[in-house]
Amino acid sequence: MNTSTTDTNTARVAARFSMAGRRALVTGGSLSIGRAIVLAFADAGADVAVQYAASADTSLQNKDAADTLTTELTARGTRHAFIESDFFQPGAGTRTVREAERLLGGVDVLVLCASVQQREAFTEISDHELERQRRINFDASVELLKAGVPGMRARGWGRILTIGSINQTHPDPDLAIYAALKSAQHNLCINLARQLAPHGVTVNNLSPGLIATARNAWRRVDADQWAAIQAKASPMGRAGTPDEMANAALLLCSQAGSFITGADLQATGGAHL
Repeated sequence: MNTSTTDTNTARVAARFSMAGRRALVTGGSLSIGRAIVLAFADAGADVAVQYAASADTSLQNKDAADTLTTELTARGTRHAFIESDFFQPGAGTRTVREAERLLGGVDVLVLCASVQQREAFTEISDHELERQRRINFDASVELLKAGVPGMRARGWGRILTIGSINQTHPDPDLAIYAALKSAQHNLCINLARQLAPHGVTVNNLSPGLIATARNAWRRVDADQWAAIQAKASPMGRAGTPDEMANAALLLCSQAGSFITGADLQATGGAHL
């Protein structure tokens, strides 16, 4: 196969996954899975608005995450915008969509990746922690969707992707509230998928298994302990990477996923089996 043919074939494959001309809003987009999705969308030609919470990045020892990502997007020549918002605050989800629409001219693709969790026994969960997780992990999702759906429906095209978790079906005892809220989000995803399919809008859920992220960096300090955790995490015997989740997100949010809706893609290395 000559170079010209190879280049042509490469271009054809890229066209299948193209997001050229699309405007995407990715929440929780400054770190880990969200960050990888932002970069994948940028590589596919999308304009990208990145929602982030500076306090969350700082708590995960990545206070410069947004600055670092904007440097990368600028180097790629990607039209982008950053929106700092705290989803604990009522109405923040709605305001985030409106700001993304103002900055990009509209939102064609919405990825709900922002979330929080706290590992503790169910009986020890405080009222404040329950409210914090509910507001950020579910209430904000409802706000984002209510604000983003009308524009997609009116244009007759849209992609919605919720980032779930293996905890939907295999809940960790120390993540009871997080798991329950992810299940609720998935249920909402299925409901909206049926409603929006006639309007050219797909709605899917991506459920990661164990992924090496900033959130679980503390588990990787002890290399032997991390190796043991990975060995038991899935039949593949390893953790996934944010880039592997971004690859799945690109499938579901690009033209390649045009006939996929209401799906729950288990990207777990087989841990859900």
